[in-house]
Amino acid sequence: MLNRIILMGRLTRDPELRHTQAGVAVASFSLAVDRDFKDRSTGEKSTDFIDIVAWRQTAEFVSRFFTKGRMAVVEGRLQLRDWTDKDGNKRRSAEVVADNVYFGDSKRDAEAAGVYAPAAPAPYAPPAQNGGGYGGGDQFAELSDDDGELPF
Repeated sequence: MLNRIILMGRLTRDPELRHTQAGVAVASFSLAVDRDFKDRSTGEKSTDFIDIVAWRQTAEFVSRFFTKGRMAVVEGRLQLRDWTDKDGNKRRSAEVVADNVYFGDSKRDAEAAGVYAPAAPAPYAPPAQNGGGYGGGDQFAELSDDDGELPF
């Protein structure tokens, strides 16, 4: 079976970072994703608002570097959850569990649009030794001398 989803859109709000009782980081946010086609009657594109949940290092990365209005590319899987509301009615929610989140715009584009708000600098901590692989946001550093030009 295959359950993969890739979305590109703008954050509708700042990510909300929380921690479970066990101390695991979890961030929630939503993306506004335009559809590829226009409505025949209005001639405008529709927008879907999709809930995203990121865990652990991905959650910390998103909460540190993304703000409302930033373009993000989310790679993950679709998850449906059944729950009961306060009136006892059964409900179902769909959300994307993010495995990876990438920048969909440049820092310069975000600054020009007025949506870039750098987080307070974090104290230096050496990266955790997790045996290699893709660890998440703590393994990356922001470049200060980026001129926005491609090297080729």
